[in-house]
Amino acid sequence: MMFQGTGSSVGKSVLVAGFARALTRRGLSVRPFKPQNMSNNAAVTADGGEIGRAQALQALACGVPPSVHMNPVLLKPQSETGAQIVVQGRVRGSARAREYQAIKASLLPAVLESFNRLRAEADIVLVEGAGSASEINLRENDIANMGFARAADVPVVLVGDIDRGGVIASLVGTQTVLDPADAAMIFGFIVNRMRGDASLFTDGMTAIAEKTGWAALGLVPFLPVLRALPAEDAVDLADLTTHRKSGAKLRIAVPWLPCIANFDDLDPLRAEPDVDVAIIRAGAPLPREADVIILSGSKATIADLAALRAEGWDIDILAHVRAGGRVLGLCGGYQMLGRIVADPEGIEGPAGAVAGLGLLDIETTLIGDKRLAATEGIFLGARFTGYEMHIGRTTGPGTAAPLLTFADGRADGAVSPDGRVAGTYVHGLFAGDAARAAWLASLGVAAAPRSHMASVEAALDALAEHLETHVDIERMLSFAR
Repeated sequence: MMFQGTGSSVGKSVLVAGFARALTRRGLSVRPFKPQNMSNNAAVTADGGEIGRAQALQALACGVPPSVHMNPVLLKPQSETGAQIVVQGRVRGSARAREYQAIKASLLPAVLESFNRLRAEADIVLVEGAGSASEINLRENDIANMGFARAADVPVVLVGDIDRGGVIASLVGTQTVLDPADAAMIFGFIVNRMRGDASLFTDGMTAIAEKTGWAALGLVPFLPVLRALPAEDAVDLADLTTHRKSGAKLRIAVPWLPCIANFDDLDPLRAEPDVDVAIIRAGAPLPREADVIILSGSKATIADLAALRAEGWDIDILAHVRAGGRVLGLCGGYQMLGRIVADPEGIEGPAGAVAGLGLLDIETTLIGDKRLAATEGIFLGARFTGYEMHIGRTTGPGTAAPLLTFADGRADGAVSPDGRVAGTYVHGLFAGDAARAAWLASLGVAAAPRSHMASVEAALDALAEHLETHVDIERMLSFAR
């Protein structure tokens, strides 16, 4: 069955993860699937490719390794209007938005191939749509929502978000604008993120059911524990610009750059009670009181480096270092810390080279195939696991003082002579409790006695129980193919 939304960020990804865990706990073999995703928050799969982070979380909910077939088309934005196209885990090329509309029909065979692979190995496949089901302006050649549902003959549950307001109009209006054959694929609806007295919306659920003829499958209350789950979209970072921790012993500032990627690297740190992670939006200076500035991953290092300079954040970072502060660069952020970032083949845009921040004696050349690999090794004396996902080769004298060492003996990253500036290509470094504790200890802060992955698992279990309580799962399953 497929879960489509009345809009983006209505909670489809989290609901699919919750249903995946609930059905897995019932003893079913479950697989997640998203035909087309747009996200710079990606994960490396067990079969050596990359998919959206949300599908990796959903695979975890199912208790199975992530596969490229769970998200056969991944679009990774490189600008306001263009994106890199990843098909079944591998980069196929890049296209601007209008160009992609002409390309996407040719990707349907790969999408259906991946879907059929998963269907053959599972009792049920939970499919997640993308954006809004009512984007009739993009319906031609669609592979993400009704185009896929019709091609694969998959029934649809429509999800609305009451927290946004206007949920009755959103759900009923979706049926109104859809082609009748598309609307006929929808058999039920869920209203998500109810706050307060749920009985106040009983008549609302009835009204939607009467006006659409769809089954009212559930009104799902807001669940705070879901903050423990990794976010998929950069829009979710907005929460971190307003929710701050008073009395934190370590203050971390993260510039929110336009092509920020793999920002779930920050989740284990923001879950620490003594650590405050502040996402700094455009128009605001980096706070002087920050102890550490983290330059996160980037889908377009050169473009984000230009954006950083346009905000004056390069001046803030240099002043921060002169004052004795620390800087950590992750992947694209690591590349920015060097002397030069060169793009001789025009991978990210026009061929050329730009000056980096010059805080590490390294230089990066954006050439070669993308490296996608799970990694493990030693970091600050502690074992770590993580993954690499980058294009580019980084060399220079600074690499003689690496930040960490892989299990195969390779070294990665660089540390400045004074130890205050460091960078690495490894993502997921802080998800491991030992590695996170070692890094925090190097900054004079004790990590809380908690397991990050155990917290994620507990949140998935809580979500599954929540959905069992508030959604008629038996009725929902009765409509599944």
